[in-house]
Amino acid sequence: MLLELKVANFAIIENLHLSFRQGLNILSGETGAGKSVLLKSLSLLMGVKGSAESIRTGCKQASIEGSFDLSHRHDIAAKLHEQGIECEENLLIVRRVLSEEKSRVYLNGTLSTLNTLRDMVAPLIEVAGHSAPLIEMTGQHENRNLLSKAYHLDLIDQYIGAWDSRQKLQKDYQRLQSVRSQIAQLEKDTQAKIQRLDFLVFQKQEITNLGLQPGEEINIETELRKLKNSNRLGGFVDLAEASLSSDDDSAMARLHAVLQKSAEVSHLDPVIAQKLEGLEQAKAMIEDCVYELRQYVSKIEADPARQESLEQRLSDLRKLQKKYGPTSQEILAALADIENEIQGLQNSDQRISELKLETEVLEKDLGKIALDLHRRRSSGAKLLGDSVNEELLDLNMKGVTFHVTVGKLAMLSSSGISDIEFMSQTSSKDAPKSLAKFASGGELSRILLSLKRVVGSSDQPRTYLFDEVDTGVSGTTAEKVGKKLKSIGKGQQVICVTHLPQVAAYGDVHFFIQKSPHSDGVAMEILELKKKERVQEIARLISGEKISKTSLAHAEQLLSEARS
Repeated sequence: MLLELKVANFAIIENLHLSFRQGLNILSGETGAGKSVLLKSLSLLMGVKGSAESIRTGCKQASIEGSFDLSHRHDIAAKLHEQGIECEENLLIVRRVLSEEKSRVYLNGTLSTLNTLRDMVAPLIEVAGHSAPLIEMTGQHENRNLLSKAYHLDLIDQYIGAWDSRQKLQKDYQRLQSVRSQIAQLEKDTQAKIQRLDFLVFQKQEITNLGLQPGEEINIETELRKLKNSNRLGGFVDLAEASLSSDDDSAMARLHAVLQKSAEVSHLDPVIAQKLEGLEQAKAMIEDCVYELRQYVSKIEADPARQESLEQRLSDLRKLQKKYGPTSQEILAALADIENEIQGLQNSDQRISELKLETEVLEKDLGKIALDLHRRRSSGAKLLGDSVNEELLDLNMKGVTFHVTVGKLAMLSSSGISDIEFMSQTSSKDAPKSLAKFASGGELSRILLSLKRVVGSSDQPRTYLFDEVDTGVSGTTAEKVGKKLKSIGKGQQVICVTHLPQVAAYGDVHFFIQKSPHSDGVAMEILELKKKERVQEIARLISGEKISKTSLAHAEQLLSEARS
């Protein structure tokens, strides 16, 4: 739902801030007041290309900003999340900036593109119930949804309640396409497969021939350091042994001298002997340490052959690291991937057979679903056409007959085998023609109004913009148009530009568009009408500029009847 619209320096709009409501929002005003400019600003929020020519005279840039409530449109919030755009408080704020140098699009403050905006706010069609417009506009220049055959199919499926079947068909069709792609890839180039297999076998042998163990490079590097420094390590042990044990001035000699002296004085004070008991333990620890050092270093001897062997293995390992990864673990992981791919290539013929069998099953299931859908669509098309024609008669569309043609596609698509198209017939003598050739914006608006009445609201509420829906109608028919617009607005939002008092009376909120003098010409302003002002505006719509007591009374009556 469109909550707010802010427009600055766009055409004759200097500064506009408008708050729309749920339900039926009415826009009225004198001819030339700027209703088309307002609709143009709304179309920019739907992704229509902007032009620097629309910038207000004397200004460097124009901006159009719309704030949408996404509380009931989790599909749009999900699409924003996919694009990496934050969506706080279930709001989408679309901002268009037009300038002579470059126009820009922002979604929730994030710079975006026109294509993303269109896909987000006004995609051409609903896709199996997963994506639907936030805004649908009908009028003289905005009928792209109604003229789309894909949209016609969506409405039929919504009408007959076929979304579940269609979603299953679409899911299975995507799987079928994926399986076919896998088969084609496996069959694509036998020679390339053989060459790839030879290369992978070579890589596997290159790694397995080394007999690599996890973490082996660390162990090799450690052992090489010992071998290269065996003399230095032996020298250290000699020094340690002399300092701790063998020298005349070693730690052991000094400890021994201290203990001898303590024996000489222990009879003078037995506590001293107790305090020096730890020195005996220290002597034992030093003796053990020296012994272990000597034993350990005795095993480290210069071994040129062993050193050369280790250096060669480390060199071979380094070559593999350059190809497959910096550690032995990564090399072994690469080996596992290579072995899996080899197995896949060696089993490709079997895999092709399995995939072809899956294709047969999918094609059979899809054929059944598509045929069942086609039959349901064919039955629903007649009912939809009859129901829409009843609505059109109610809207004074005499002479116009609505048809839904159902043909069969030559090939299965993701939506089935049905070729659906909405047609119109202006007289019994003329053949039905595509709605794309149905020129009148007002008549198209009324057809959409009828369709929405018959099909009902989807579970994805949106904003409908109706322009020219009241063209060529009056009296009782105009009142019926107002009732239908109000019924569509329940649970969602309708914004309707109208010249008819009967339609305006059914609005939940009424806005008046007018031009006002400005220092550099004129500017457009929009007022939300209160109760008395609304009576005045509806009276003006009834009688023109000369508002009489009769037209005021008539306006009061229309509003009263609309509320009842």
